[in-house]
Amino acid sequence: MKKSLKWINVIGLAIVLIINGLAQWLPINGKTTGELSAKYPVLITPAPYAFSIWSLIYLLLIGFVIYQFTRRAANNKNVQNIGPWFLISCLLNVAWILVWHYEKLMSSMFVMIALLLSLITIYLAIRSSKPSASLGESLLVRLPFSVYLGWISTATIVNVSVVLYASDWDGFGLSDITWTVILLVIASLLALAFGFGYNDAAYILVFVWSFIAIAVKDGQASQVTLAAYIGAAVLAVAAVYVLFMARKRKSAAY
Repeated sequence: MKKSLKWINVIGLAIVLIINGLAQWLPINGKTTGELSAKYPVLITPAPYAFSIWSLIYLLLIGFVIYQFTRRAANNKNVQNIGPWFLISCLLNVAWILVWHYEKLMSSMFVMIALLLSLITIYLAIRSSKPSASLGESLLVRLPFSVYLGWISTATIVNVSVVLYASDWDGFGLSDITWTVILLVIASLLALAFGFGYNDAAYILVFVWSFIAIAVKDGQASQVTLAAYIGAAVLAVAAVYVLFMARKRKSAAY
């Protein structure tokens, strides 16, 4: 990765942090991100505390932009493969905040999908090699984008649900509860696909975090609470299994 691109990544993340800070403290267009989310009460939206995961995501991304300047990262093909995609993800993050705060819901959905695709591109780029990653790469490259992609995966489902809710979609005659359970099943399958496909327990655990927050949300339908708890339990077991198998393979390699 060229030195100029590394500094551009730093600037890109700094802009993301500033805009996200303004979204809460100013706030942009007079409402915080959470207040706007509460305006569209879809059942799949998690309890407000779940969004504190952004603090962890940004802390991990700060670790990534620092790590990219190290000598080990300079010789790491996976890190080099990221190319301009991190900057693109930063620009899309900022764009989503702006269109969401100005309640351009359809635009927010398309921007969110674009952000999801940019993160998938980064995720695949940093996992292109089969050998076990070093500790630094695991904690400062793979982990940040596992957590980030996991959260944006769930956020995309919520964003699409909000757009459908605001457009008064009739759900093909199915109830909101039924659709929420269906979405939880789809989200679970997505978590398992990435988790087992890439031996990524962290990605699965983000869904566990989200599902529990959906289950405990004030006023949640009992059927959704039950489905979310079951999904969280299944995914938690899956995450433990993935961790166990990863350690077993690592021990066998030695």
